[in-house]
Amino acid sequence: MKIALYGGSFNPPHLGHAEAAMTVYRELKPDIFLIIPDNIPPHKDMAEGSPSPAQRLALCALAFRAVPGARVSDIELRRDGRSYTADTVSALREKYPADELLLVMGTDMLMSFEEWYMFRYLLDNCVLAVLSREEEDGEALRRQAERFERDYGAKVILLPHAPLPMSSSDIRQKLRIRLGEDMLDGEVYYDIIRKGLYEALPELTWLRARAYEHLAPERIAHVAGCESEAVLLARRWGEDPETAATAGILHDITKKLNFDGQLNLCRKYAIICDTAETENPKLLHAKTGAALARDLFGVSDEIYEAIRWHTTGKPDMRTLEKIIYLADYIEPTRDFPGLDRLRELAYEDLDKAMALGLRMSLEDIRGQGIEPYKDTVEAYRWYSRS
Repeated sequence: MKIALYGGSFNPPHLGHAEAAMTVYRELKPDIFLIIPDNIPPHKDMAEGSPSPAQRLALCALAFRAVPGARVSDIELRRDGRSYTADTVSALREKYPADELLLVMGTDMLMSFEEWYMFRYLLDNCVLAVLSREEEDGEALRRQAERFERDYGAKVILLPHAPLPMSSSDIRQKLRIRLGEDMLDGEVYYDIIRKGLYEALPELTWLRARAYEHLAPERIAHVAGCESEAVLLARRWGEDPETAATAGILHDITKKLNFDGQLNLCRKYAIICDTAETENPKLLHAKTGAALARDLFGVSDEIYEAIRWHTTGKPDMRTLEKIIYLADYIEPTRDFPGLDRLRELAYEDLDKAMALGLRMSLEDIRGQGIEPYKDTVEAYRWYSRS
C-alpha cells in the first residue's frame, strides 16, 4: 500500500496547496493520502496571530476536500513543541510497518534536505516525492536526486509541477486589506471571514454577493444606495469608508424575514424583545440583522452597533451609527417631502441631521396611528437638545 504524506504549516491552506496535492494524487495514486498540518514548524515560529491548531485543521479539511482520498491528520497537532517529520514518520512506520511511505516536498526542501532532523532515517523509510518546477530547476533537481540515490541508496521521484504563484505569508497580508479571496477555496475564505482569522476583512464584492442572497430582489437597490451614501458620509465625517460600506451592505440582511423568522433568530441569538418589538416586528430586523451579520461575517462591534441602531436610533450615537441611520434614510432611491433638506443637513451637521431625521420619523409613525418606539423618542429628545 502507498501512503503519501503532505505536510506544512498551511497557514492558511491556499489553492496552490490544493493544486499540488492534486498533482501528487494524479502522478502517484496513493492508497492513503495524509494531509498533515504541523504544530510549530522546525525552521521558524508560527506567524503571530495565526489561528489555533484546531482552526487550521478545519481550514485544511475544507481546502483539500476535493482531493481524492485525502485525509487531514492531526498527528502533529497532538504533539507539543516543534513538528519534526522524523517523529511523524516513526509513528506512521509503527502503524504501517510494511507499506511504502511517500514524503511529498517542494524543490527547495530537496535541495536542503540534508539539513533536516534525522534525514538519514527519513531516506531509509520514505520515498521522496518532489514537486519539480521543470523549467526553473529541473537539471539541478535531477543531479540532487541522482546523488541521493548514489550516496544514500535513497529513492527520489520527481513530479512535474507548475506551482501557482502564491504564498501563505502573502495571503495573510492581503486578507487584512480585503484581498486574497481569489487565492483561496471559497469555503476556506468564508470560514476565515466568519471566524475573523488573520484579522481578515471581507472583499466588498464578495460580501455584496453573499449579503444579497438574503435580500428580497426589490430591496437590493435600496441596500446598494445605502452603501454608497454611507461611503460618502464616512468620507465627509472622517470615518473609514470601507467600514461604512460593510455596515451599509449588511444593515437589512434580515429585513425580508416574517415575524416567525425574526423570532426564531431572536431565540437563536438570545435576543431579548420587549412588548413593543413583538407587536411591531419591523423593529426586530435591526437586532437580528446585527446578530446575523456577526455570526455569518464576523463583523466588528462597531459595525454590529451601527446595524443594531439603524432603525430606531438612540441617544448619544457614535459617528458610524449616525452615518448608517442617515444613509438608510436619505439614500438615492428615497423620495419623500423634506428629504432634500435632510440630505443637505447630513453633510453640514450630523447631529442636526439626526434631530431632523428622528423628528420626521416620529411624525410619520404617529401619522400611521402607531405609538413611537421609546428608543426613537429618547433619541429625538437627545438630538433636539444638541
